[in-house]
Amino acid sequence: MFNDIGPLELVTIIVLAVLVFGPDKLPKVIQDVMRTIRKIREFSESAKQDIRSELGPEFKDFEFEDLNPKTFIRKQLDGDELGLKEIRNGFDLKKEMAEVTDAVHGRESEALTSSSSSSASASSSGSAASGRIDMTKKPEEPARDERPPFDADAT
Repeated sequence: MFNDIGPLELVTIIVLAVLVFGPDKLPKVIQDVMRTIRKIREFSESAKQDIRSELGPEFKDFEFEDLNPKTFIRKQLDGDELGLKEIRNGFDLKKEMAEVTDAVHGRESEALTSSSSSSASASSSGSAASGRIDMTKKPEEPARDERPPFDADAT
């Protein structure tokens, strides 16, 4: 409950409590606070028991911590019935991003067969085939009449 309170903060709270309530009233205040905390815990436990009894026997393993979306999903996917681990392990983000980048720049993907790569490299410039861009060359300008392709997702 108090995992994030350090020793210096705890000493500060004790000193403030002694200064505010005084050494003679402090034990009574501590007893009152502990009694209140105990009552709140009993009330919350009885409310949990009432909810569990109203839900019925099919929810006997229900925990209120499962209402947190992260813990609920983690608990539901522990069995991994959907095969999500294989999907997650089979997905290579770097390879996918390289293929998308190559497609955007009009270069051939490395995943193609070597015969189509060799024919593509013979037809394309040497810089595009090696996967590097020559920054010393001036880029080719498109023809004035030719418009770039329309991409509905980009607008």
